[in-house]
Amino acid sequence: MRLFPPPRAALPILLACSLSCCLSCSGGGTAAPDRTGPAASSAGTGGTDVGAPGVGDRLFPGAGNGGYDVTHYGLDLAYDPGSGKLRGTAVVTVTATQPLARFNLDLSGFTVTRVTVDGRTAAVDRDGTEMRVRPVTPLRDGARFETTVTYEGVPPTLTDPDGSHEGWFRTDDGALALGEPVGAMAWFPSNNHPSDKAAYDITVTVPHGLTAVSNGELVDSESASGRTAFHWRSKEPMATYLATVAIGHFDITRSRTGGGVPVYVAVDPRSDDPTTAAALRRIPEIVDWESGLFGPYPFSSVGAIVDHLPSGRVGYALEAQTKPVFPGDGEPGDPAVPLDTLVHELSHQWFGDSVTPAAWQDMWLNEGFATYTEWLWQEHEGGRTVEQSAAAALADPANSAFPPAAPPGPDRISDAPVYGGGALVLYQLRETLGPTVFATLLRTWPAARRHGNATTADFTAFCQHLTPHNLTPLFTAWLHTTHHPSVP
Repeated sequence: MRLFPPPRAALPILLACSLSCCLSCSGGGTAAPDRTGPAASSAGTGGTDVGAPGVGDRLFPGAGNGGYDVTHYGLDLAYDPGSGKLRGTAVVTVTATQPLARFNLDLSGFTVTRVTVDGRTAAVDRDGTEMRVRPVTPLRDGARFETTVTYEGVPPTLTDPDGSHEGWFRTDDGALALGEPVGAMAWFPSNNHPSDKAAYDITVTVPHGLTAVSNGELVDSESASGRTAFHWRSKEPMATYLATVAIGHFDITRSRTGGGVPVYVAVDPRSDDPTTAAALRRIPEIVDWESGLFGPYPFSSVGAIVDHLPSGRVGYALEAQTKPVFPGDGEPGDPAVPLDTLVHELSHQWFGDSVTPAAWQDMWLNEGFATYTEWLWQEHEGGRTVEQSAAAALADPANSAFPPAAPPGPDRISDAPVYGGGALVLYQLRETLGPTVFATLLRTWPAARRHGNATTADFTAFCQHLTPHNLTPLFTAWLHTTHHPSVP
């Protein structure tokens, strides 16, 4: 993710969008409740056969759920732009990781009309954003089962404690769904934490004349009775926060990268401008350039979504898997897609989307790499060198407000240390490892964790295996403290 448009400051590198959140409760409200109290405890509510109502994330202890692993989401959605109402059926394919007499799903708002587990109606009650499901027959450890949730209502836009927004945004011709860090629960029930990735089939039915765009590849579209259903499939695992849907009028462009990856770009005509069009035409070039640095592109397709929202509604671009989203809601005259931001979001397909953080405190692994990629791109384009970018980042005290791997709270995960401070960690690694070994790191790290999750400790151990030099002092100084020596 990147603040959008970029800040007009002396240091034109990432100072993230503020995304904190623990977000909005059921019933359609927009205020964000405190999810750090007893209800968010990972201890469960009464026995070892009860799945915990959170995975125990340090920054978002109420996010996600314990006791199971999701392998596939089948979402069948129907949206009415006039009323703003969404009707959905979610088929969640799950494997139990413990005996389960009850388990939770995350869902904000909506009326849940029915829940079944393997076809049998299950008992359900709601506690804020927690939907507690009790199957007729308890599930054994290792059981594979399907939970089907039928629901309807007006999806909420969630307000984070820092005032930023995510979830479901109504537009004047449709809607846009954005989910970092927990906004996915505003439009489908899920295990809403990046540690549980799954494949997706998303079908969205909209009035004829509108288009629905989502992650992955378009399988088919069918029209009947004045409505069109668009079926999108993401075969590779995806975290819930990377799922997106954009509904509205779009100009569609298809092409391929030099390496043969299909490219699908959807642009709201009202957000088009010459600078944006020029940037989007470079997607194949950028993906091939990044593939040369980071190894083969990790997904079956790539692209972008540029949607038009009222000014100030979003304020950031998001690295939705295979289709980064750029809300065209900046200041008048600002391009909807600045080139550096496009480079940043496409690099996330390796760092963040394929290699996904195991916990939100590891977000620097996403944003530090994406920021560093911007530095490489600027040098590639004949702008300032990586050394100059690193010196500028070090000179900005905002980048050392806290250690990159230790955001002090959920309202700080998108602050400057996670971006510029994270990039400085990588710069110091290059200086210590040397350019050849560092280039190896850039390719082998995303390959080793392809389509998986990783922690900061996983990354530092991986780096240590590449060199006989003790990297502990480097990581202590640049990743775990704010006491930085001068950039060489």
